[in-house]
Formats: sequence, C-alpha cells, structure tokens
Amino acid sequence: MIKCIIIDDEPLAREGIANYIKEIEFLDLVGKYEHPLEASKEMAGNMPDLIFLDIQMPKLTGVDFLKTLQNPPMVIIISAYQSYALESFQLDVLDYLLKPVTFQRFFKAANKANDYYRVTSQSSQPENSEDDCFFVKCEYKYEKIKLSEILFVEGMQNYVNIVTRSGKHTTLFTLKSIEEKLASSKFIRVHKSYLVAITAVDSLEGNELEVGKHRIPVSRLYREEVLERVINKKLWKK
Repeated sequence: MIKCIIIDDEPLAREGIANYIKEIEFLDLVGKYEHPLEASKEMAGNMPDLIFLDIQMPKLTGVDFLKTLQNPPMVIIISAYQSYALESFQLDVLDYLLKPVTFQRFFKAANKANDYYRVTSQSSQPENSEDDCFFVKCEYKYEKIKLSEILFVEGMQNYVNIVTRSGKHTTLFTLKSIEEKLASSKFIRVHKSYLVAITAVDSLEGNELEVGKHRIPVSRLYREEVLERVINKKLWKK
C-alpha cells in the first residue's frame, strides 16, 4: 500500500481527492492538511510515500514547500493554475493535474505513482530470473508455480485462480494481495477481477484480451493503461 496525504487549503478539494483515493485499492490515505506547515509537523516523524499537493495556499505555496524537503517523497500536483507546471516538473514531481480533476485522469496519475513506487521498492533487491517460483497452498497440497508460466490471475471473492500454461491453481488469496507480490513491470491489472502477464497477451479485440485460449475482459477504467503498456510499446507504425 502507498501511504499518501493531501495538502490543499480548499475543503471541497480535499474531500474530492479523498473520495478518489478511497476508490483505488493500492492507495492508503493517512492524512489531510489545510496547509504545508500543518503537514510538515506530521511528516517529521512519519514521511508518506506520496503527496497530493496544491500550489496556491496561504503562508507557503506548494512549490516553496517542495523546495524545503531534502528527500521528498513522490508528489502529484493538483492545481487550478497551469503556469506552475514547468517549475513543478523541474522539482521532479510525478504528475501535474489541473482542477477540476476527473477520476480517469486521477487514476492514471495514481498508477504512474504505483509503478514508480514498485520499481524503487524493488531496486535494492536482486532481480528475479525467469525461473523464479513460489509455492501456494491449494486445499491440502503445496503447489509450485513458476512466475514465467503465469498467464493471468482471476480474483473471485475469498480466493484466486492462478492460471498458468500448465494448469489452474486455486488458493485462498485476494487478488489485491497477489498483485502486491508480483512485479508491476511484468503484470497489469485489466479488470477488477483480472491480473494479466503482459508477455502472455496475444491480441486485443474490442474490450477483450486473448491470452492463450482464454478471453479476458478489459474494463473501461483500465483500457487506456492496457493500450499504453501492452500494445503501444510494441506497436509497429508506418
């Protein structure tokens, strides 16, 4: 989970972003603040992973606040003013959203933060080889699953089906917990109930992915990210 805070002097703006955060399962809202000085006191002992930051605020602007942080966490600017975008990106913010922010645009920025968070979290660990594997308990037996053989994971209610090239493994996990264990560079959420191995995708037709002999639905919420990460990166153009 990505611990995040909101810093915005407008109550309605804070609540709007907070409601968006509640809809995204990998975000955990740990604080809402009216101005940066209030937030900095809390951050001194508990630095968040991500800040949703307004620009124009009393006492201290969002940009000036960023300049005071020696080791800033990930930052997504949410502002009514486009004129601060260049200066903000020079301070290495992840994204810059203009108010009013749609959920689709917010979700795209949140996924960017999630990808960055996973990459940086795993950078200190040795990379997994294609032969890496893990064990899961399936009823009364522990079964080995090779990461390279996973096609997709289907989430049910209290369990998941891990579908590989050689079969299906049913185990008592949630899809969210499985997603947190798998590298985001190799797997992508395409639907609230499906996590797919990027290299296993054979085609995209309409709102369905073909993965081996299986047809996987792509929800409207995830379609743009699927196009960007799965199709466009490998698309040949004239």
